[in-house]
This record gives sequence, structure tokens and C-alpha cells, in this order.
Amino acid sequence: MTTASAPEPREPKAALIFDDPLDQQSSDDTDRGWGERPGGTGGGADDLKRFLDEKPPHHL
Repeated sequence: MTTASAPEPREPKAALIFDDPLDQQSSDDTDRGWGERPGGTGGGADDLKRFLDEKPPHHL
């Protein structure tokens, strides 16, 4: 004997949005993310950390 089970709930489909994208602020419109590092005292240890973080892998 088979019983009919309720269908599985489906996730809603992504809706298309036809707003003007130029009306919204993008991440490039802000100063955030342009190389500023939060915190730090600006001392030599911070400079060394930044140098080591940004050093290309072929420079050892």
C-alpha cells in the first residue's frame, strides 16, 4: 500500500529585478577596500606585516 506524501517544499526562484543599477551605491563608490588597514599603530611591525602579506610568491 502506498501513501501519497506531501510534496517537498521548494526554494523560491530568484526574482529578476529591473531597477536601475546606477541608482545604487557600489563598493567602488566608497573609500573602504582601497588598501586601508584597520587598526595598527603605523610602526615598523605593521610595515613588515604589510610587506610580507603583499609580497609576490616568487620573492623569497
